[in-house]
Amino acid sequence: MKAVFDREALLQAFQTVGGVVPSRPVRPVLANAKLVVEDDRVSLKATDLDTVGISYEVRGVRVEKPGVVLAPCHQMASILKEMPDEEVTLTGDEQRCLIEGTASEFEVPSEDPAQYPDVPGWNGENHHQIAAGVLRELITRTIFAAAVEGARYALNGVMWELGPEKFRLVATDGRRLAVADAVGIMHGKHNTESQMPVVPTKAMTLIERSLTDPEEQVFVAFGPNEVLLKTARAEVYGRLVEGRFPPYKDVFPKKHTARVKLTAGPFQAAIRQAATISDPESRGVVFAFAKGKVTLSSMSSQAGRAKVEMPLQYDAKGIQIAFDPRFLTDMLRTLAPDTELTLDLLDENSPALFRVDDSYSYIVMPLARGSSGG
Repeated sequence: MKAVFDREALLQAFQTVGGVVPSRPVRPVLANAKLVVEDDRVSLKATDLDTVGISYEVRGVRVEKPGVVLAPCHQMASILKEMPDEEVTLTGDEQRCLIEGTASEFEVPSEDPAQYPDVPGWNGENHHQIAAGVLRELITRTIFAAAVEGARYALNGVMWELGPEKFRLVATDGRRLAVADAVGIMHGKHNTESQMPVVPTKAMTLIERSLTDPEEQVFVAFGPNEVLLKTARAEVYGRLVEGRFPPYKDVFPKKHTARVKLTAGPFQAAIRQAATISDPESRGVVFAFAKGKVTLSSMSSQAGRAKVEMPLQYDAKGIQIAFDPRFLTDMLRTLAPDTELTLDLLDENSPALFRVDDSYSYIVMPLARGSSGG
């Protein structure tokens, strides 16, 4: 195999698929990426043999000799990042991979490409279609709320609920819930509403990283145990999380005693100020809603106390409720600073509901007042 590559394009490809390559692979061959060089197409493939796989098209290539070569993924990315050349020549076989620039040369070990596992490719006759920019926003607004390696495996990822003209992503860690909606196009009989498939966080991160052009169309197909996603230059495979996702709709509050209109930027700024002083264990901030304002307060036996007032339209009965500020800023940073949202409150012990139009809902459980400042 021999080809001349645009260095930046090849670097981007290795960095993109590098999110798949495990730091401690169960098989040494999985530390590599598989470069498939054909006359009309060049692709870089990687898999962890467990949860994710990717095939990524490399552009800006002049093929001199087609072939297949394995190259150590992270090492290749490090080399390409430091090389100053606009173009590099890559030559490889089963023993070695040689990278040449105008004044530098690097040789790294290779292995037999036949020993590398296959990466499942696109075969979605029945699928959903959505714009990449829209899907990326859905992922951004939900993935942070997924559990991190918790015992309840079904929470360790994002649930996809797809139906006719419906594209919904849902994530929860048991203390907060994020639900993001958009319109998607259904092709064939592709419907996941009865399946409630959960895509693991690692695969979600890889999918998000693959959505580089917000205007292009993305195609998604779910099977019994896997999800396949296709863009103009990438095909991503993810094995679904085992277990059943909880009945998340039951968590939505049925009533409220107060509805507050907020703007994302100023509200986030006030929270960040109040959170600079809080108890290191609970990190609680008390939100005291009163006529015409909300007062945010926190206290720490070691760091002192903080009090921040923010004016707002509020005419309901006063409510004091405590939150972990990280749970709020995680959500708010996914919104543009001028985004208008509403907050529905019942009392200090009931979950709070944030909404952005009809496209985004975020529910967060309050802290017990004994665990917060103020």
